[in-house]
Amino acid sequence: MKKRVAAVILAAAMVCSLAACGGGNETAAPEAAQESTQEAAPAEDAAETEAEPTEDAAEGETAGGLKIAIVSSPSGVDDGSFNQDNYNGILSFIENHPDSTVTPVQEPTGDVAAAVQAVADIVADYDVIVCCGFQFAGITSIAQENPDVKFVLVDTFPSDADGNEAEVDNIYAMQFAEQESGFFAGMAAALETKSNKVSVVNGIAYPSNVNYQYGFECGVKYINETEGKSVEVVELPSYAGTDVTGADVGGNYVGSFADEATGKVVGNALIAEGVDIIFVAAGASGNGVLTAVKEADGVYFIGCDVDQYDDGANGDANVVLTSAVKVMHLNVERALEAVADGSFKGGNVVLQADTDSTGYINADGRNQLSADSITKMDAAYDAIKGGTIVPAANFNGITPEDFSW
Repeated sequence: MKKRVAAVILAAAMVCSLAACGGGNETAAPEAAQESTQEAAPAEDAAETEAEPTEDAAEGETAGGLKIAIVSSPSGVDDGSFNQDNYNGILSFIENHPDSTVTPVQEPTGDVAAAVQAVADIVADYDVIVCCGFQFAGITSIAQENPDVKFVLVDTFPSDADGNEAEVDNIYAMQFAEQESGFFAGMAAALETKSNKVSVVNGIAYPSNVNYQYGFECGVKYINETEGKSVEVVELPSYAGTDVTGADVGGNYVGSFADEATGKVVGNALIAEGVDIIFVAAGASGNGVLTAVKEADGVYFIGCDVDQYDDGANGDANVVLTSAVKVMHLNVERALEAVADGSFKGGNVVLQADTDSTGYINADGRNQLSADSITKMDAAYDAIKGGTIVPAANFNGITPEDFSW
């Protein structure tokens, strides 16, 4: 199944090449994630960082440090979300290794072949290349032909020419257990809802999005059964999703990661059904949902991948309840540290709460959860970290219907 799914995902990516939440995710109350967007370099700083290493490399001034490139597509490292969180991991590494440099490279079309070509064009110039998103799964042959270059691949695993999952000695590839972060979003929604109707909106039913959906549904189920509530997860049948194997997964899928207009339509339809909290994992389509939330009264938005609290500003108020996150910046920094100290090892890993890689935002001033909700969610975080709670995911053999703990 793993090989078949990888092939189908790559084929789908050729049609729509946008990351799940990032335009697409800490400790028990993920402090690492709280820093990700707050400390992000502004666009002008990113541009300066891009220019400086090029000169340094030409003059040999980076001897002893790593020459790092970060390649993103279609948005850049100042997107305030997915790419920027990865970039922040590199900036944190450079703070501790000031002789290292970073060059952001943006491939603006989002085309899979163009994204891979962007990596091929620069591979001879860098020690490490960080590739952001599933558009870069096809870098396998580039890595194999350049064994002295290390690659950090975020949110996907490398694939061979047939679309089958591959492991490469000089590629460290990370995916995340989005179902865990989705679980916290579901808990937050079920604990804080006033109407007892909540929902999740996704972009396309790729595994990462289905993981968020299933985790959310499990979080709501968990609160219903542990707190004696009867919160409903509202779905619009006309927007049900079909996953990469052709299975109907239900939910609310916009059908694109870049359709704000339809995102707003879906958001308004859910609000009309009485939904007062919406978790959104839909890339730029989610901006439409956010607009619908801001135009409504008493409705809240749960962000995805990174801390989206700043996006929720609505006059004197804020509509973001919290954000479900996967902690990319921390793991990018860890991978670079491994390159620097010589312990780097290629491989494909799924990162979970046990490595502080999934979670939610509960920092003061960055969420609107009650103290009671945070206490209950922190307890659940410990249970997920310890393996006592295992939320359903697209391909872990558990469905929201049979989820138990």
